[in-house]
Amino acid sequence: MTSQTQNISIGNISEEQLPIPKHKLKGWTHFLGLYAGEHVAATEFVFGATFVALGATMTDILLGLLIGNILAVLSWTFITTPIAVETRLSLYTYLQKIAGDSMTKLYNWANVIIFTVISAAMITVSATAVRFAFDIPAQLNWYPTNPWFVAIVLAVGFIVVLVAMYGFTAVSNFSGICAPWLLVMFVSGPLILMPALADSVIGQTTLSGWADFMHIGSISVWTGLDSSGEPGIGLLEVIGFSWAANTITHVGLIDMALLRYARKRSYGLCTSAGMLFGHYIAWISAGIMGAGTAVIVQKSIVELDPGDVAYQALGLSGLVIVIVAGWTTANANLYRAGLAAQAIFKNHSRNKTTFTVGIVTVCIACFPFVFTKLLPLLTYAGLLVVPVGAIVFAEHFIFPRIGLTRYWVAYRQLTHSRPAVVAWGLGLVFGFGLNALDILSFYYLFIPTWFFTIIIYTFMAKRHGAAEKYPEEQAKMEEFNQRVEQHQAAQAELEPEVFKDISMLTKLLRVISITSLLVTFALACNTMFFSADIPDYEVNRDLFFTVAFVCTLIYFFTAYWAMQRKKMAAGLILQDA
Repeated sequence: MTSQTQNISIGNISEEQLPIPKHKLKGWTHFLGLYAGEHVAATEFVFGATFVALGATMTDILLGLLIGNILAVLSWTFITTPIAVETRLSLYTYLQKIAGDSMTKLYNWANVIIFTVISAAMITVSATAVRFAFDIPAQLNWYPTNPWFVAIVLAVGFIVVLVAMYGFTAVSNFSGICAPWLLVMFVSGPLILMPALADSVIGQTTLSGWADFMHIGSISVWTGLDSSGEPGIGLLEVIGFSWAANTITHVGLIDMALLRYARKRSYGLCTSAGMLFGHYIAWISAGIMGAGTAVIVQKSIVELDPGDVAYQALGLSGLVIVIVAGWTTANANLYRAGLAAQAIFKNHSRNKTTFTVGIVTVCIACFPFVFTKLLPLLTYAGLLVVPVGAIVFAEHFIFPRIGLTRYWVAYRQLTHSRPAVVAWGLGLVFGFGLNALDILSFYYLFIPTWFFTIIIYTFMAKRHGAAEKYPEEQAKMEEFNQRVEQHQAAQAELEPEVFKDISMLTKLLRVISITSLLVTFALACNTMFFSADIPDYEVNRDLFFTVAFVCTLIYFFTAYWAMQRKKMAAGLILQDA
């Protein structure tokens, strides 16, 4: 905290500015579910098809995605989680502590830009499912070519903006129950389309073993040739993107906001639920679904959008998955963009800033390039905030080891940190300069940019006051932290006891919801392994389409009802935000 904050009564300080209290820390199962839900989303349809269009080989995909996602997990585990657990602060609060108000304002502008683009992409993805239902042509150019598509985007976007303003809590709770269903659907999709792919490649609907799977994948999915027939990306590019896709959250440290609730540093490994069971499986599944759809509708994969792919693979459930996954992801990111905008324009309410940002978001969403080019957009967005993560890493880990003073900006009561602002600016010039010179694949630009920013910030901070000692200010901060712990310990005693709902009705609802998922998966396996020929395959596929849609409705009804009963039993019924 700043010195000014230390002189204020702790009860008058926003909880967001204080470390997370011990009684609110979460166990490892919380983070497994959190990351599994957050990283199985509508974007996976885009990324899966993108790797096919970019011409990766099957070996590169299977090995490259595994290595890249493991590197991402290690980044969360050894960079993000230790800082989050040791400070118990969000990145925004920690940045204000070490870099002052001017730096946090710049950082919030970056967040507004990043989350606006992601929200726009997800609105467009949801609109592809709606446009499919109304038989509107797929939008393949960077600009819209059909006024009805624009009308659909505006309608979907209007709903997203309103919900982000007034009903975000309800959507957040709803998205929490989507993860198991999304995972089952992403696994089921390839099982449904594999017989059609097999028939087109080897002349039969059944596979005799792993060799057939590799052969089919290499011939019809990841062929090593891009959409123009030229040699595509290689192993290093696949590794680079799967590592860089989430630089915003791990090396960029935005996930400090989530991981500050972790009891132990090792909980960073729980991100593997999102990377290995989410990204790895979902991206491979989406690639197979895209290639299978291309075979069925006799089109190139670059002529398809998520609505086409999802419907051919999963029927009506596919349209639901695109709408729901896109909608919930768009709402979460638009909410974040609104919060960041409110932090800049403090005199305006969150609803007003969310509405303003939402208008810009919906306008961007009308242009299909925002999701067709999402892969490079996310990579560049990560490059935008990686220098910020480097500054925090240097201050937290490197300064104490080389004799510099951590929190020197707070000790000097500065509102502007020239070393932080200059290091961020030079880091951006360095990173985007490397990209302009084409010295390094843009998937890996974040690595030299991160190290460069650390060096610049450390050098400048040493010259501007980090080399000095501040024993009096440090003692005041330690005394303040002790007061915070005492205040939070007193609050913990007032917390109501949480009861688990163990009623028979709730147990029955959970059994029904799980059973609906098992039935869906069983029918997908039936289509994959018990379709002797094309007529059998079509019968099994149509059966899956019908029953899976019914099971989808049953799952959401029972899972949501069980969740509401659990909240009621715990006395934690939340009103819409």
